[in-house]
Amino acid sequence: MAEEAKPQQATATQEPKPQEEKQTNCLACNKPLKKISRYYRNGKFYCNKKCWIKATKKNKDSEDDKKK
Repeated sequence: MAEEAKPQQATATQEPKPQEEKQTNCLACNKPLKKISRYYRNGKFYCNKKCWIKATKKNKDSEDDKKK
């Protein structure tokens, strides 16, 4: 009986893995992303190439401000 209780306690103490949230909006313009028209770069989704360029320029500008 005591041997059967040990495996059950071990599984009860394990924490479930946190689930990653799916990205639902474009990072540049905040439009909802549709499965058909997604632009994927550097691990993130954008609605099109223009928004990707816009977001990368914004990041570069903020990095330059931090350096000064």
